[in-house]
Amino acid sequence: MADLIPPHGGLSEPVNLTVAANDIEAFKAEAAGLTKVPVSAADLSTVYRMADGTLSPLTGPMDSATYHRVLDEAVIENLGKKYAWTIPLAFPVTAELAKTIKAGDKVALTAPDGSAVAIVELTDVYPWPKLKYLQKVYRTDRIDHAGADMVLKGDADKSHLIGGKLRALPQPKNPAFGKYVLTPVEVRKLLASKGWNAVVGFQTRNPLHRAHEYALVYGLETLIAGGKNAGAVLNPLIGETKGDDVNAEIRMSTYEALIEQRQLGDGDSDESLWKSRNESVPDRVILLGLDIKMFYGGPSEAVMHGIYRQNMGFTHIVIGRKHADVPYANGEAIWGDFDAQEIFSKLGGELLIQPLKVGFAAYYESIGRVDLTERHAGEKPLSISGKDIRSTLQKGEMVDPRIMRPSTSEILAKAMKIA
Repeated sequence: MADLIPPHGGLSEPVNLTVAANDIEAFKAEAAGLTKVPVSAADLSTVYRMADGTLSPLTGPMDSATYHRVLDEAVIENLGKKYAWTIPLAFPVTAELAKTIKAGDKVALTAPDGSAVAIVELTDVYPWPKLKYLQKVYRTDRIDHAGADMVLKGDADKSHLIGGKLRALPQPKNPAFGKYVLTPVEVRKLLASKGWNAVVGFQTRNPLHRAHEYALVYGLETLIAGGKNAGAVLNPLIGETKGDDVNAEIRMSTYEALIEQRQLGDGDSDESLWKSRNESVPDRVILLGLDIKMFYGGPSEAVMHGIYRQNMGFTHIVIGRKHADVPYANGEAIWGDFDAQEIFSKLGGELLIQPLKVGFAAYYESIGRVDLTERHAGEKPLSISGKDIRSTLQKGEMVDPRIMRPSTSEILAKAMKIA
């Protein structure tokens, strides 16, 4: 079956810059003789996603002109046409290192363990416009937020960026969940085997509450009710996240339990829709991980989440309330609740994947299930604060099953219990 949607950037197939197996030794020998450019664990995942095509049509880190155009216009140009792009990508270096390299040089990118993972043929070495980057990507002049911390604190010693053409080694598989991390070509092949004519992806960086889970269910049901032979992909982001986020290995085990125990949508799905089809939600959901870092960029990152998934072959992506959102350090909101949905109607370049917009959901006693709040005007839902959920789990106790599936509670309570 043909691809459901072409890759981003007007390409017929995703970019492939991964070194072939029979060229690996020659690649390593070449890298050994090059200037070394260290990349962080967070940026390492970007290296691999450039190589495997998740970031198509990019063929490496952006040069200065491309980087500034993304900041100024939120577009890139490929094959003479504008395409949406909201967060520029290049690799930071120190001022000292920047003085020793120039356009035309080849450099070896090295992982935190010192091993060479990629070679970049440089086209540009240029100052990193950090404050402009933060202002344009995060849509605020304030710098008391997680995104600014990543740049101003995490990369405090880096003042320049490199651009160029990249080749990278294959990414090693994580022993715990590597089987769920596939290249765009592999994902497209998997989706084609399902025979679906639409696929909605669900982005998350957290363990799922039932209200989060319902956004995936709602998205899938919307497509099916609209006449599509649709499937859904629970597609958690498992790259670098903030220190207070639940780590990827634990989160993946919670998602795996939901899938294996066929709990997705249990009690919260549209019974009449599924009964008429002699199916249930789990019959049309697969689990795949996406190893790329979080930017905590709200509306800007929502668009990038769409780009990643279009390159993987998804036709739709769930965009919920406060997508990719974090507050300022004092708890104030950076963006409006639905800014991440509205940005999709304001893009300056093409993006083919369609946002499937979902409002806030919660558990309602009147119907004994999770539902959209917009359907329950004036009715108070069951509500438990994130702080109370964390406190319950840290005691090793189970969260109310109306809020979180028992399998998820059990895994998190075991992992988070404070002795």
